[in-house]
Amino acid sequence: MSQAFVKENDEQWLHEIPPTLTALINYLTRENNGVRVYETKTSTDTAGKSLHHMSNGLIYFVNDQSQWEIKW
Repeated sequence: MSQAFVKENDEQWLHEIPPTLTALINYLTRENNGVRVYETKTSTDTAGKSLHHMSNGLIYFVNDQSQWEIKW
């Protein structure tokens, strides 16, 4: 049986991903139908958090609960 089919319960949410850049890249690449998503640059916000600018046009950071979030 093909692994291309995903069971409903196998979904992951952004906040469930481990707080590492590698895990974020793997998650975003999966969500992008296998098209590689990569970090374009890193910056720091006024609170001292690392902001990861990704090739999908969004900026991600790890919040105080060690979960990934999108900076809007």
